[in-house]
Amino acid sequence: MIVRLELAPGVVVTESLLSERVGIGRTPIREALQRLAREKLIRVLPRKGIVVAEIDPEAQLRLLELRREVERLVARSAAERSNDTQRTRFRELALGFENAAASNDDIAFMRADKAFNDLCLEAARNEFAAAALANLQSLARRFWYHHYRQTADMPEAARLHAGVARAIADGDPAAAGGALDALLDNIESFTRTAAADAHADPPPVPTA
Repeated sequence: MIVRLELAPGVVVTESLLSERVGIGRTPIREALQRLAREKLIRVLPRKGIVVAEIDPEAQLRLLELRREVERLVARSAAERSNDTQRTRFRELALGFENAAASNDDIAFMRADKAFNDLCLEAARNEFAAAALANLQSLARRFWYHHYRQTADMPEAARLHAGVARAIADGDPAAAGGALDALLDNIESFTRTAAADAHADPPPVPTA
């Protein structure tokens, strides 16, 4: 709900409201909120409540600095270490990305992206890289979902994801690293455009 903006940035929520909305008890809700706070998707304010974090383009650019280094390692490691079952799944995800690009289906793209990220971490077999990325990917996905209609080319992003997935499936670490750089170049360009738009002066108010 946070990533897809069903809970908007800045909105105040409570454990009881979320429990009722998702239909589970308050104990797992509390545990989920603790994780979301670690991932910086919410802020817990003493005596004020739980606030869905705002979206900050400048923070996304700093986040990308780390993503570029760690995700390159993960993509290359996944290409080297994935097993046959995982390679088959990477090929399936590449096709899923291409289908999302062809149909301009943002929800299918986001679902494939989540599955792709999880599979990369599994195939790379590096628990330290996994821990480094665990708190970043939901932030990145929410930022993309918030801004992509204005500044991103979703079909191109999906095709670039497909390129990374196919390189990993082919067991080619150099190609996987290169495809990952191309993808993150695209994401960085999109993020910089979103940051510039956020700082742009508002349009003048028409006068009678």
